[in-house]
Order: sequence, then C-alpha cells, then structure tokens
Amino acid sequence: MNLLEKKMVDVLKDLKENHHVVGVKAEFEAEGTRLEESLRLKEVVTKAGLEMTIKIGGCEAIRDMYEARVIGVNTIIAPMVESQYALKKFLSSIKLAFPEEERKEVKFLINIETITGYNNFDDMLKLKEINELTGVVLGRVDMTGSLGLTREDVNSPQLFDITKTLFGKAKSNNMECVIGGGVSAATLPFLRDLGPGQVDRYETRKVIFQCPAALNSEADKGILKAVGFELMWLKNKRDFYGMIFEEDRIRIEMLQTRYDKLIAEAGGVYE
Repeated sequence: MNLLEKKMVDVLKDLKENHHVVGVKAEFEAEGTRLEESLRLKEVVTKAGLEMTIKIGGCEAIRDMYEARVIGVNTIIAPMVESQYALKKFLSSIKLAFPEEERKEVKFLINIETITGYNNFDDMLKLKEINELTGVVLGRVDMTGSLGLTREDVNSPQLFDITKTLFGKAKSNNMECVIGGGVSAATLPFLRDLGPGQVDRYETRKVIFQCPAALNSEADKGILKAVGFELMWLKNKRDFYGMIFEEDRIRIEMLQTRYDKLIAEAGGVYE
C-alpha cells in the first residue's frame, strides 16, 4: 500500500466515524474499473472497515460477477434493468456465479434509471423470484436523460414524484432503497423530504452513506469529503498506470534506438 492509499484509508475512517459512511463503490459499467484497480481499492476499503459495492456491466454480466466474487464484494448492482425479463436474467445469472452459501452474504440490487424501467416496475414485482432481490437504486441522472431532461433536473419535482412512488412500491415488498446519480449537498432537501424510512442509503460516485444518520446537519461536509476521496482515488489510479506507461516508453525508445535500422534492413515493419 502506497502513501496515497494510506491517506485514503484515513479519509474513509473519518467518513465512517463522523459521516455515517458504510461502503465504497466501483463500476465495471460506466467507470470501466479494471480488476487490478478494484483489488487495490478493496484493500483500502477493508483497512478502513467498510464494505465494497460493484456495479456490473449488465443484468447478465457473468464474468463481472465472477470477478466481483474474486474481489470479495458485499453488494452487486445490475444497471439498466428495464423489464421483468431483464430482472429474471439477473437473478438467474446470480445463481450461476455464486454458490448458494455465498449468495447469503451478498446483497443484490438493480438500477432503475429509465422511465421504461420505472413504468415496468409493477411487472417486475410480479416475478416469482422477486424475494431474491435485495433492493433498488434510483439512478437519477440517467432517469432525467430518459425523460428528455438534463442533469440539472435531478432534484426536480418530477424526479421527486418518481422516487416517492418507486420507493413506496419497493418498501411494500421489503426492499432496500438507494439514491444515486448527481448527489451533492443540493440533494439533501430532496432526500429529507422523502420522509422517514424511505431511503436506506445514498451514494456519490464512490462513497455510500447510511440513512437516516447521514442526513444530519453535517451531511454536506460528508459529501464534500467524499468528493475529496474520489479525487485521491483518481490520482492514485493515474499514478499507477503512469508508472506502467513510463516503463513501456523507456523500453520503446531503447528498442527503436538499437533495432530501428536493422528491422528495416530485414524487411520488417512496425508502427
């Protein structure tokens, strides 16, 4: 563990102790997180005493699930689930990737992030295997996009009504409810107005907060600290791949210096 990663552990410990943070998230989907990155992140998260969530690449992303199992994650989220059939595919894939005894230790959630998924949620609830689903995450940025709105509309009355209705149905089926997408200090009134017991967690791009405790008067500071953690993580990733790039650059220059003319004389080519 390098010096920056040790500082990241300290930041997460502060977030855990003072801002009710319970986990850190990585995405095989939108972020394109690589296995080696997620393993390094897992070490940081574990030392901070937090849980790790992975958003996989799709409802049937079996390889992503295998890798999540190798990492040892606590929660898996499937994105862009828009129909009963997609949900059924996700729940079936879980059984292929995780033995029964391990499934008991992992939470499985789906992202509802389009108006199509929202409109089809009642149909999803009719699935006979629905009790195998732990909960739902409302992806607000994509939801606004699917409605023809912009990112600036994530806290709009229209999104609030969608959230209230979706979470009401989910709670009636004993599901956990999570808010994601465009979370900032400006989101806090939105979350508080949903009412007691409606939101279990909210998440920035990387950091997951537990409700209702994380809706206290210090919540805005916690969100800013979470952004600071994300910046540290991005810099750590940059430095990690930068070292690999530098090693390759030196090797390339050495080979070109030694063999450029000889390769040409032998009739070889390279780009």
